Amino acid sequence: MHIPDGYLGPDTFIAFWIIMIPIWYYAGQKLTIELKSRQVPLLALSAAFSFVIMMFNIPTPWGSSGHAVGGGIIAIIIGPWASIIAISVTLVLQALIFGDGGVTTIATNCFNMGVVIPFVAYYTYRLISRNSEITAPTRVIAATIAGWISLTIASFFAGFELGIQPILEHTTNAYMPYSLSATVPAMVLEHALIFSILEALITAIIFAHIQRTDTSVFYGEKSKEERNKMMRKSTI
Repeated sequence: MHIPDGYLGPDTFIAFWIIMIPIWYYAGQKLTIELKSRQVPLLALSAAFSFVIMMFNIPTPWGSSGHAVGGGIIAIIIGPWASIIAISVTLVLQALIFGDGGVTTIATNCFNMGVVIPFVAYYTYRLISRNSEITAPTRVIAATIAGWISLTIASFFAGFELGIQPILEHTTNAYMPYSLSATVPAMVLEHALIFSILEALITAIIFAHIQRTDTSVFYGEKSKEERNKMMRKSTI
């Protein structure tokens, strides 16, 4: 999922820098407004968790490798906007220190893993769970599906970005030479069948654990005390 330097032409990676700069700015503004004081440590923990989980690259029979991201469960816990910051920090550190992903493609990778995954995961989770109780099994199912579909869609974006290089950069063979018919299936199939399943399992396990301990940690959810106060007010 990490796109290295040299695989995307300037038409593509410059466009994503232009897209991501205002997104980072707005995410930072939202972070100061939405993030509760008790969730601030979760932001750092989320970045650390994503950093560690993305370091475990699993090779595939097709000559490539992949990994889980953890973006789905991070979005469910601290919200999609805060997830952008957490995952972006992780990707920048990986690119600059470990060479995992390119420097020119930082914005592209941040869009795929830091924007697409959190927003697809969070709103898929909300759509499926709807108004069910936070402790209901439906919530675990919703989180699991959200984890799978978000990483799969992000892999489609990565495959698409790689596959359009022969069209955009047709005057040179310096960048990705394979077309969409090769890059999209290669990215989507290996993620849908392997890495998205791993992402779904990780999301389900962490969600189920938090569901049993402190549901107020979840983004947009009220604590038990807050819910009881609201119930008492409604009965007065």
